Amino acid sequence: MSRTDSFDVLIIGSGAAGLSLALRLDPRLSVALVSKRELTEGSTLYAQGGISAVLAANDSVESHVQDTLGAGAGLCDRRIVRLVVEQGPEAIRWLLDQGVRFTRDEGADEAGGYHLTREGGHSHRRVIHAADSTGRELETTLEGRVRERPKLRLFEHHIAVDLISTRKLGQGNGRCVGAYLLDRKSGQVGTYRARFVVLATGGASKVYLYTSNPDVATGDGIAMAWRAGCRVANMEFMQFHPTCLYHAQAKSFLITEALRGEGARLLLPNGERFMARFDERAELAPRDIVARAIDHEMKRLGIDCVHLDISHRPADFVVSHFPTIHARCLELGIDITREPIPVVPAAHYTCGGVMVDERARTDLAGLYAVGETAYTGLHGANRMASNSLLECLVFSALAARDIEAAAERWAAPPEAPAWDESRVAEPDEDVVVSHNWDELRRFMWDYVGIVRTNKRLQRARRRVELLRQEIIEYYSNYRVSNDLLELRNLVEVADLIVQSALRRRESRGLHYTLSFPRRDPSQRTPTVLIPDGYQPRGRG
Repeated sequence: MSRTDSFDVLIIGSGAAGLSLALRLDPRLSVALVSKRELTEGSTLYAQGGISAVLAANDSVESHVQDTLGAGAGLCDRRIVRLVVEQGPEAIRWLLDQGVRFTRDEGADEAGGYHLTREGGHSHRRVIHAADSTGRELETTLEGRVRERPKLRLFEHHIAVDLISTRKLGQGNGRCVGAYLLDRKSGQVGTYRARFVVLATGGASKVYLYTSNPDVATGDGIAMAWRAGCRVANMEFMQFHPTCLYHAQAKSFLITEALRGEGARLLLPNGERFMARFDERAELAPRDIVARAIDHEMKRLGIDCVHLDISHRPADFVVSHFPTIHARCLELGIDITREPIPVVPAAHYTCGGVMVDERARTDLAGLYAVGETAYTGLHGANRMASNSLLECLVFSALAARDIEAAAERWAAPPEAPAWDESRVAEPDEDVVVSHNWDELRRFMWDYVGIVRTNKRLQRARRRVELLRQEIIEYYSNYRVSNDLLELRNLVEVADLIVQSALRRRESRGLHYTLSFPRRDPSQRTPTVLIPDGYQPRGRG
């Protein structure tokens, strides 16, 4: 017998967005928090840089707004940018109240005595951080607070299969009333009903062969919302982090942008600096520019990587500010206080996602999306460094307030049928899943990567469609598994990325195509994809 349960709020995802939302909600509400693996496993845990907020006396909201708009290449929603930036200081105060320990600078009279660093695209030092492992400090601190909450139920090692809506139940035009979840340990699919469902599943960078993201970043929330009838936007804008460690024994290890903020230089194998040839800001240019410059030099010279050098700074400064990077590189035989770090670009952040309003509400009543899963309008065509955790915190607070205000108006969700596995068999060829997973990620890297062409995009579209048909057939006939569900979501997301890239017939921000190498002022609007059966709704 499969499990059935009911809650006020079902939060799918346990990164900064999911954890902070759970803690912001009224403790009288019954809340279920779902994590695909351990509660802490997700992109937040590996975030190194920090959180941008206006904390210094010489900084201003207007400056942060303008920097964000500039990085977004004309596609940011100005209203949302200002909303998020204005609430940044309060978000930091809330984290301090939760016990998050940021790096202090006792010599600083401003910013409350905390050290602020500067990253690409920022005109001021405004990134508060916990050494070079801000995400780990934030994630583990919030995890501890979540585990103390009495009415908060944790479901670790569970992955969402699909959302449940009244439309699917034949009971109306659309309200989200829960989700089917696979218990990865038992293999059973349970029915979890809720008055409100929140998608906080992170991004989709695992759709690419090389990524800084952990294995769980498979676009689950974006794919599920799309299948449920929600619009998505700006999926062509996939951010490639310029500097991931290039080493045979290192997987997905990010070298934070804060190194460049503290003076690290990008070098060719002969020791020559090259970034000034691409942008007057050199190493402090926004990520899309730096990633394309590295990609260009690697292809021009036929080299496997470039180098990032901070060895000219005092050794004690490097070790104290970047202990995680120093320790990991040392394990691999690289002493960053004496020699440069080999680096390559890798898929890092999904700037598009499920369309939401200023309260994190999607097109489907009762369904919210926060964090990297959502498209809020903050990032535009390129996310500025350290604005991502800020967005998680601000929109989780906004969603919590809206859910609490709406809770009085919505009764318990309707009954939903149990997951039906009566007509499926045990999978007999797991190689189909592993082969398709590998093929998808390789052609996405080759055809839909940092530099694109329409010919490459069309090739990718044809391959996506072939894979989709195979996966639909496999999904329909065999018992679901974690790998199958992730592959199903990845191929959905890949199709959304390719569709969006084909529609944008210009180069802007993170989307650079040789077929249309210039920016077109007439295309200064988001790329919005509308699913079959989409129905606009009034806000509840």
